[in-house]
Amino acid sequence: MARKEKGAVVVTGASTGIGRATALRLDELGYTVFPGVRKDKDAKSLSEAGTDRITPITLDVTKARSISAARQKVQRAVGKDGLAGLVNNAGIANAGPVEHLPVAEFEKVLDVNLTGQYAVTQEFLPLIRRATGTIVFVTSIGGLVASPFMSPYHAAKFGLEGVADSLRREVRPWGIKVVIVEPGSIATPIWDKGADAYDGITFSLESKRLYGKQMEAMKQALVDTADRGIEPAKVAKVIARAIGKSRPKTRYLVGTDAKMMKRVSRTVGDRNFDKLMRRSMKLPDDAPKAK
Repeated sequence: MARKEKGAVVVTGASTGIGRATALRLDELGYTVFPGVRKDKDAKSLSEAGTDRITPITLDVTKARSISAARQKVQRAVGKDGLAGLVNNAGIANAGPVEHLPVAEFEKVLDVNLTGQYAVTQEFLPLIRRATGTIVFVTSIGGLVASPFMSPYHAAKFGLEGVADSLRREVRPWGIKVVIVEPGSIATPIWDKGADAYDGITFSLESKRLYGKQMEAMKQALVDTADRGIEPAKVAKVIARAIGKSRPKTRYLVGTDAKMMKRVSRTVGDRNFDKLMRRSMKLPDDAPKAK
């Protein structure tokens, strides 16, 4: 049973996965929710799945004009009440070796996963201040521990951890809360899309010669990540709980695998952890000769 109205929350990247689950969870709890989507079909799907408290907004986090237009729409709706929460969740992933992954692909991931979150936060922060609200950054265990061939994703998530820490210390005088949520393996489309993105990138013959076997194993590891992941709804519950608390934790690590990975990485040392990670991902160790 839904509770009484609790305030308004903006959720980015709400078309699928954690973002969608979070929007629906907050709606269920009685919040007014503005889920950010890019496609009309996703807006319609969310509206049909939730109550009339859900008002989808068109939001492309890589475009300043889109962010500004979304903020204006939300501001007209909430007025002086401001926002109880902002959930920075939009994200993409791709894969490839640092040696050969095009810089444009690296920049594409950072534009969405890091710069976009920064821009959205900057735009909506005045509305958060009005309600002494909470800003949530959905990073990942990948913001603490890096896997091979996912350097753009990890660079963005490590960076987002830093942005969140800085922001938390900056806005403390206003009582604004800044929370980092670090999920482990989650059953979301981002990993399947990451594998598809790799297939869509044109790599040189030399790249395929040097890294081909490893990358094939990496693609399978991405698929396995999605298959074994916990449901996004579990992360959504953590996010909603953090927004609802007057004094939330600064960090929430979600998932048994995330907690284990963090603990092991800090216990066994870098080189031993490197071996364990490659073994768990079933990456071959053969190294083609240099030309």
